[in-house]
Amino acid sequence: MSFPPLVEPATELTIDEVRRYSRHLIIPDVGMTGQKRLKNAKVLVIGAGGLGSPALLYLAAAGVGTLGIAEFDEVDESNLQRQIIHGQSDIGRPKAESARDSIKEANPYVNVIVHNERLDNDNVMQVFEGYDLIVDGTDNFATRYMVNDAAYFLKIPYVWGSIYRFDGQASVFWPHAEDENGQSAEAPCYRCLYPEPPPPGMVPSCAEGGVLGVLCASIGSIQVNEAIKLLTGIGDPLVGKLMIYDALEMEYRKLRIRKDPNCALCGDHPSVTGLIDYDAFCGAISEEAADAAAGSTISVVQLEHMLKERAEGTRDFVLVDVREPNEYEINQIPGSVLIPKGEFLNGSALEKLPADKQIVMHCKSGVRSAETLAIVKGAGYADAVHVGGGVVAWVNQIDPSQPSY
Repeated sequence: MSFPPLVEPATELTIDEVRRYSRHLIIPDVGMTGQKRLKNAKVLVIGAGGLGSPALLYLAAAGVGTLGIAEFDEVDESNLQRQIIHGQSDIGRPKAESARDSIKEANPYVNVIVHNERLDNDNVMQVFEGYDLIVDGTDNFATRYMVNDAAYFLKIPYVWGSIYRFDGQASVFWPHAEDENGQSAEAPCYRCLYPEPPPPGMVPSCAEGGVLGVLCASIGSIQVNEAIKLLTGIGDPLVGKLMIYDALEMEYRKLRIRKDPNCALCGDHPSVTGLIDYDAFCGAISEEAADAAAGSTISVVQLEHMLKERAEGTRDFVLVDVREPNEYEINQIPGSVLIPKGEFLNGSALEKLPADKQIVMHCKSGVRSAETLAIVKGAGYADAVHVGGGVVAWVNQIDPSQPSY
């Protein structure tokens, strides 16, 4: 299904712009009018990370006149494997500022608006207002639901993408879409696809599970392709469709997504009529994990002291690393034993735990170890604890000679 262009054409293109965008101008579907629409467009990209990097660069190269960047993080060395808008000299700089400078180098005719702040319920509507289109490069469910809801309330199309390891997804959520005849397209929103977030701890983040760097370019470029189609009114956008990409099999699949009449946001009887508490809705960890961790969380400083006591023979416990084997190869807390979280979920890990020693658990940041702590306590290890901040805190506070990831 095709849709009317989101943007009216700009008055003109300069001679320099005609030269720059000539390969667009000779495409009949784009032409002078389409390029003028891109010049007049205002697109907000949320995140200048894995997906935001290629999206921002290609939107800028395409000639989108105004690009907003909503990003609060700083450039870390581990970002450079996939976040191509940043370079070595940008480490430690705000990502939004680094991205702005790269865009200006790629296309000086683009007006860049920097929103160097974390999006939340207090500012998201104000930040979104005035943009024609939202391109989402976030990596957590709470922000995705907030972006979806805010875009819906402001009637702005939302171009979504998601990546994990070798897999990617993309779609366009626009419940207010109307076809060329002014009729409702009956298009879904993000909540129609995912009415509820996954259980806390069920889906690892890219920081926990990893992502193939080039996958970001594959999905980010699909998002830009959809943005260009919507802005100029050409082609058949991914409205009501989900694109699934498997990089290992080099396979694309497209599934139909239907509007859910029972959707809490865009359905016939909505229960979500304003922004909600998205952190509470999604949850960082399960209630069981939170209950288990309450009063049973130690710091890395406490762990260091405990390890010294163990070495002196005045204390005995088992330090269990619940990360994956490939993570264990990167860095580790000395004296730990590796038993991945999956073995706790299937029950096999309990056979490896001694009954007469305290169990101390850790992971990368503390989320997975809190989940496994609940399992261990449920198995009768009442004095078990986990390490808040995990190996990240250990490297930062105790042993900075080890690499971080």
